[in-house]
Amino acid sequence: MPKKTIPDLYAMVERGEPLSMITCYDYPSARIIDKAGVDIVLVGDSVAMTVLGNPTTLPATMDMMIVFARAVAKGCENAFVIGDMPYMSYQASVSEAIHNAGRFMAEAGVDGVKLEGGRNMVEAVRGITKAGIPVMGHLGLTPQSASAIGGYRVQGRTADAAIALLEDALALQDAGVWSILLELVPARVAEVITEKLSIPTISIGSGAGCSGHCQIFHDVVGMFEAFTPRHAKKYADVGAILREAMEAFQREIKDRTYPGPEHSFKIPTDALKQFLDYAAKR
Repeated sequence: MPKKTIPDLYAMVERGEPLSMITCYDYPSARIIDKAGVDIVLVGDSVAMTVLGNPTTLPATMDMMIVFARAVAKGCENAFVIGDMPYMSYQASVSEAIHNAGRFMAEAGVDGVKLEGGRNMVEAVRGITKAGIPVMGHLGLTPQSASAIGGYRVQGRTADAAIALLEDALALQDAGVWSILLELVPARVAEVITEKLSIPTISIGSGAGCSGHCQIFHDVVGMFEAFTPRHAKKYADVGAILREAMEAFQREIKDRTYPGPEHSFKIPTDALKQFLDYAAKR
């Protein structure tokens, strides 16, 4: 299967096929995801929380994101890979936004970038797209500005807020984004926004009426036993499997059943004799 392109993704939407998108941060996971046929892989700045244990996405840096994005891009032969522009990598100026988006393309080998924000980010979007770099927009819950929008909660629950989301989406479309991620937006609001746009929308916790759906890899596979977001469905319990494996590893080391002879290597008899003779004289 060849590498998916934006025209390929548009064609899927036009024939009524929902787009699949998932976050990923490492090469082994990327290989699994790619072989499963997932359409879009997002190297999210959520890596700062999910993998690195931070309470927010803000500690993610460009250098950090490029390392993770490069690993994922190497693992995805078919999926369309998106690099997530981290906090303050595009907000300060259009030129800085273009430069950092270009770094993602050149240094990480991704197929496009994503950035948060609506009408306030139109100039950055225009600059990046004019440089020939595909941009996915991101509206609703925008984690980089969580403190300004009242935390990690559903956005667009009032008429004014829903109208603002629609206007932001239309402005991003006019600025040149090829798609928009809608995060934690009421389902009906997301559906109407999707109907008003001529570009695909991707839902993460925004109902079934979008053009496609996204989740975080660690939530989908059940990596964390203690927490799964309401909008996420756990398809496996990998966290429990990994814990059981580590418990077995610990147990076998303590009771000396690992390593066994089958896990060791031998030296030829003559070489061993010479070595033992030498060692005895030391």
